[in-house]
Amino acid sequence: MTDTAEGNGITARYYETDEERVLEFEKDSHTAAIAQNIEGYAMLKVRPTADGDELERYYGFDMALDHAAELLHADPADLPVPERADDMGM
Repeated sequence: MTDTAEGNGITARYYETDEERVLEFEKDSHTAAIAQNIEGYAMLKVRPTADGDELERYYGFDMALDHAAELLHADPADLPVPERADDMGM
């Protein structure tokens, strides 16, 4: 099941795989993704795409959102977050 949120020209999609919780963002031609293990207790991984190479790890969701916003050339406050992704981070 995928949860989607949109705002400020940005689309966010949250979904779960067998191994991870994934929050993907898309704005114009820019993408970013935040992933966490399926149990929800590990550090957050920021990637340029959902299946891309890890760029950085963060304990806090706010820091991961800041990095994702940077990849999107957006303000962190502009990122829509689907409800099921609200509890990501440690």
